[in-house]
Amino acid sequence: MLVSEVRVTPILIADAPLLNRHGVHQPYATRCVVEVVTEAGVVGLGESYGDQEYLAAIRLLAEHLPGHPVTAANRLWDLAAEVLRPDTVDPRLIDEQSAGWLFGRANLSRLHGIVVAAFEVAMLDALGRTVGLPVHALLGGKVRDRVDYAAYLFYRWDEHPTPHAPTDDWGAALDPAGVVRQAERMVGEHGFRSLKLKGGVFPPEEEIAAVEALRDAFPDLPVRLDPNGIWSTETGVRVADKLRGVVEYLEDPCVGTPEMAEVHRRTGVPLATNMCVTTPEDIPEAFAADAVQILLCDHHFWGGLLATQRLAAICGTYGVGLSMHSNTHLGISLAAMTHAAACVRGELHACDTHRPWQTEDVVTRPHRFAGGAVTVLDEPGLGVELDRDALGSLHERWINSDVRGRDDVAAMRVADPEWTMPPAPRW
Repeated sequence: MLVSEVRVTPILIADAPLLNRHGVHQPYATRCVVEVVTEAGVVGLGESYGDQEYLAAIRLLAEHLPGHPVTAANRLWDLAAEVLRPDTVDPRLIDEQSAGWLFGRANLSRLHGIVVAAFEVAMLDALGRTVGLPVHALLGGKVRDRVDYAAYLFYRWDEHPTPHAPTDDWGAALDPAGVVRQAERMVGEHGFRSLKLKGGVFPPEEEIAAVEALRDAFPDLPVRLDPNGIWSTETGVRVADKLRGVVEYLEDPCVGTPEMAEVHRRTGVPLATNMCVTTPEDIPEAFAADAVQILLCDHHFWGGLLATQRLAAICGTYGVGLSMHSNTHLGISLAAMTHAAACVRGELHACDTHRPWQTEDVVTRPHRFAGGAVTVLDEPGLGVELDRDALGSLHERWINSDVRGRDDVAAMRVADPEWTMPPAPRW
């Protein structure tokens, strides 16, 4: 079974005015949909980032994929090493001095992981469709029938400051009462049994109050707070002390393994990360220092579903818990996340997902959360079908727009022309 054709389609999807340490989400977010077509005409689906520089790298590897065996996902790494070299990719993607807040520090290894993941998922989907097996069976079989996800709460504005931007009916959430209202709707509509608040927006005392309000409103649900590394070590210690016994864990209170280790050593509060451990090379130092008690994996930048399994095994060996990070994503990614999570042995903390914030999708049957979970499908492949009309419409939006990547700082400057990216630490 060989690959005969590869299609990479960039799209723009509507996004909500969600606030974070860098600014606010733009009205539209970039993604790309990957289609791997076999000689028999079977189409496998993948989804990845749509930022212009990553899109160029994905397209470059796509040119070399025809003739590659669908059954040889592991060989994608060698192909990526051959094709994605320092002289063929955007220098920003491999600059070791460039700290990307979404993926950690940039380097060639991480770029290979991002590009391999997009095609590995599509190849596994195509293989599963060909042999009549779900992706989780190709990964060794599911160990759970449902995957729990967390309500991903955000401080947010009522609407974007940009004219003619997409709107929704969620309303503003700029204080503890607004955050609680948002959580009540998330839990009421989707049944989530874990809550996560994206912090780093307001001074720590205000975000502590919001977490405490969530605990008061939902005393039986675990609550997490993620300030995206915006605090100093001392602030991290102070907040952890105040929220000891209130939070399930703090996610990236500080930037850097030594700082994280210090916060945990002085407070004992569990810490999670998707910032200081983002490649296998980061693991030895972080685990040895006991800086991370829960690792948030993300198949989009760890190298795919097989790499996620290897990572889960390493975490199990060292007694480190596992969850999943989320960026703005659609149904193909949610399906892939669910299959990967279904195969993780041992305890799995409820995974992050942005899906309740997205009003558009490229699959014909968007997923539904029941009791805060997604049922693991036994249909061949990922179990999702591409909505070509939706894909065409979202691609047309991309063609007619000048948005080519995520820029929360620029989006914030529409409302506040003096806004600059806050330093880390800010508080």
